[in-house]
Amino acid sequence: MTDSLRSSADNKHVEGAATTAAQATSEVRLGNYTQIFKNAVVVSDTDEGLNYAGKARQLAYQTVKMAKEQKLDIEKALFANNAKVAGNSSTARELAGAGSWVATNAVGGTSFAAATGDGTDAYTAGTARALTQTIFDGVMQDIWTEGGKPSTVYLSAAQMAVALGFDGNNNQRNSVQSGRVDNYLSVYMTPWGSVTFTPSREIASADVYIVQDDMFEIAELRPMKNTQLAKTGDNTTRQIVTELTLVSKNEAASGLIADCS
Repeated sequence: MTDSLRSSADNKHVEGAATTAAQATSEVRLGNYTQIFKNAVVVSDTDEGLNYAGKARQLAYQTVKMAKEQKLDIEKALFANNAKVAGNSSTARELAGAGSWVATNAVGGTSFAAATGDGTDAYTAGTARALTQTIFDGVMQDIWTEGGKPSTVYLSAAQMAVALGFDGNNNQRNSVQSGRVDNYLSVYMTPWGSVTFTPSREIASADVYIVQDDMFEIAELRPMKNTQLAKTGDNTTRQIVTELTLVSKNEAASGLIADCS
């Protein structure tokens, strides 16, 4: 359920006057669909009986590897510019990713069009242009104006390299101490709030998300579970399934810079 405050008003009243109440407005209910992430691996019983160098059993190794790969798939879906899909008997359900939620404070290049902000559509990409500190600070100001308190910036490695060049960072964070060279961006402070930068391998290189973390949540219907499937031959099959979705509590508290070259 989302709601918003009205604009400020000139609020003054005559002493002793009767009170007039305003009609209450209903909140807006948002929704998303859970997406099923599923992977399976099969190992022959001969393979499972062998002693491998550097690892234990083959099935255990492959299962752990598969779980790590599925986590990458989940991260990619959460940051995707993807609208939600209800699904049916032949179509898989799809969760609406972050690109489909952030609308009020979304900016992009020429011809960019933000999503509606309710998960029903994706944003339309525009002409690519470089990420700049001016653009970044402008979105931070937009978020603050809407009442948001952003805390984390999620971006690709390429855009992280750009952010390291923001004015005021290099002189403060490039240093040599005890033979160690430090070049990183820990906290970026603006009049509109302070944020930390977190690079992601699965975020689109063109997207930079400025997020108030407590306004997004991962809701798990079925936490990651490892299950052995029925035996159908001289092999063993294990399956890993996770079912979850992305919850957007108020998209106006976050921002998106799209079309970054």
